[in-house]
Amino acid sequence: MIYARIAGTGSYLPGEPITNDDLVKRGVDTSDEWITARTGIRARHFAAPDTGSSELALVAARRAIEAAGCTVDDIDLVIVATSTPDFIFPSTATLVQAGLGIENNCAAFDVQAVCCGFVYALATAEKFIRSGSHRRALVIGAEVFSRLLDWTDRSTCVLFGDGAGAVVLEASDKPGVRAVALHADGSHHLVLWVPGHVSGGLVTGDPFLRMHGQTVFKLAVKVLEEVAHEVIDLAGVPQDSIDWLVPHQANIRIIQSTAKRLGLPMEKVVTTVDVHGNTSAASIPLALDCAIRDGRIRPGQRVMFEGIGGGVAWGAALIDF
Repeated sequence: MIYARIAGTGSYLPGEPITNDDLVKRGVDTSDEWITARTGIRARHFAAPDTGSSELALVAARRAIEAAGCTVDDIDLVIVATSTPDFIFPSTATLVQAGLGIENNCAAFDVQAVCCGFVYALATAEKFIRSGSHRRALVIGAEVFSRLLDWTDRSTCVLFGDGAGAVVLEASDKPGVRAVALHADGSHHLVLWVPGHVSGGLVTGDPFLRMHGQTVFKLAVKVLEEVAHEVIDLAGVPQDSIDWLVPHQANIRIIQSTAKRLGLPMEKVVTTVDVHGNTSAASIPLALDCAIRDGRIRPGQRVMFEGIGGGVAWGAALIDF
């Protein structure tokens, strides 16, 4: 039987950290105390105005390929999860493919599930590999959410940052991705969205991110608990066999509530929201790479990913390393 395993990880954060106090200096009506108390965020990174998601993705991808001990010629599938592509088309994945110098024996496309995009992309790549059609996939989450922020709306502009994370997922005779569960409910699309769009060469409607924070919080805590139990049941493993939870890094309160409902101490939860902010589809692979490179996540351990984003879309994956 063919399985899919994570063979290597990589990540990239652009520029220097932007602290909460830096935002105040830039004119945002807020304070470090206000942001930290409500979100747990102390800093985030912003890409330069001329830097696109593909450029962040490219750095993370190269680091993941190096960590996997393979070459770009071994990659036969590139999937990029992003809500902030460089262009309407072509896909960001094809730009990454070109940047890596991968020839035309490789499929490349984007996945759009906002903050749950990486879980959706990972699940998609896993199906390709398990079918036998592909052997080694590059799965990336990359975002420049700073382009979508209304700097007069302190309830949203302080939350987000830019970055990219990547994994190499490869075929194996040993289980890696144990189970994945994906869900969506479009009836909630108005609680987190960017209403604007391009028409006739102009941006029409509201081009900034808008969010109903309390609604998102309540929904996130509920569905993340449910999907976590679902993926454990699908994998047929005991709940106490989970060594680490790597959640989407949206808000420390959501992370703490989810961990508590799963009976996991925070010592078993990887958190980077304090230094990265919410990097949407990049947040899980960014946090994963940090925990692997600092030695917390090691071979032989079991890890759960979970996330929720606009759509509303949510999901979880259980991974053996």
